[in-house]
Amino acid sequence: MVDLRSDTVTRPTPEMRAAMAEAEVGDDVYGEDPTVNALEAEVAALFGHEAALFAPTGSMANQIALQLLVPPGAELLCDADAHVVTYEVGAAAAYGGISSRTWPAAGADLDPERIAAMIRPDGYHAVPTRAIAVEQTHNRGGGGVIPLATLRELRRIADDAGLALHCDGARIWHAHVADGVPLAHYGELFDTLSVCLSKGLGAPVGSLVVSSAERIARARIIRKRLGGGMRQVGVLAAAGRYAVRHHVDRLAVDHARAARLAEALAPFGVLAGPVRTNIVPLDLTKSALDAPALAAAARSRGVLVSVLGPRTARLVTHYDVDDGGVARAIEVLTAIFRG
Repeated sequence: MVDLRSDTVTRPTPEMRAAMAEAEVGDDVYGEDPTVNALEAEVAALFGHEAALFAPTGSMANQIALQLLVPPGAELLCDADAHVVTYEVGAAAAYGGISSRTWPAAGADLDPERIAAMIRPDGYHAVPTRAIAVEQTHNRGGGGVIPLATLRELRRIADDAGLALHCDGARIWHAHVADGVPLAHYGELFDTLSVCLSKGLGAPVGSLVVSSAERIARARIIRKRLGGGMRQVGVLAAAGRYAVRHHVDRLAVDHARAARLAEALAPFGVLAGPVRTNIVPLDLTKSALDAPALAAAARSRGVLVSVLGPRTARLVTHYDVDDGGVARAIEVLTAIFRG
């Protein structure tokens, strides 16, 4: 099978498995796992922040960050396709008591002034806005990269309104490689970031919340409350350390393979937008096939495709799909679209 459903399907490399087997461990709830502590310090330094916290999932990392920034009964602004309100089963409301309001989904094409106009101040019994969240890269936005200039303008707007800014940076490594923006430049713009180790970087599990030392101290309490306190978890943190050290630069290879897929499929009029990173979004509204039919036909020929909606599908390149896999996917998908 050529699995293009997601970059979460990657398996640890032999070198990563060796790092896991050799990891020094301790009890992380007591703060005594040296491998976890090292991972947290290294990732915090990459983004120019004081501290970080290892969490088992990206959703938990996002929700910890949101609870740090938005008190119960206050408001978060984000886009309508944001992971924090689309794929985290209502956690912001269910666990954080957070009210969410969204602007129309436009992927990475943010309009800072439109966002500024949505901000609600205190008073008049309105729900006050406390934070803005953005996604870098944007998952449902086809792996789009928000330009640094746009993020800086959003930071200015947040500062002027006294708001915090959160980055769901599950694939921020891809943005860093695609645009060449140093991770520290992203870090300086956000009060909190969540960064994922188990997508493009290929670790089997794990994300981190990155922020100030004061916030991360509070984050440890929230993590425990959510059931995320872990013990000898250095075996997993070791995989993350290996991924950060060895798998970031190679993301450019995944981007190039995604571009090959996009180029091959472009003549069929099914691309939903430009391909900047490792995600190829497909819009099948003008195709004879809907997304479930495409996925079924591709699966029967050994290629797995992600269905995001009745007429929306997605291809994602990653460490476990090599050039031969991409070539096979092109062969299968072009044949299906030709009918």
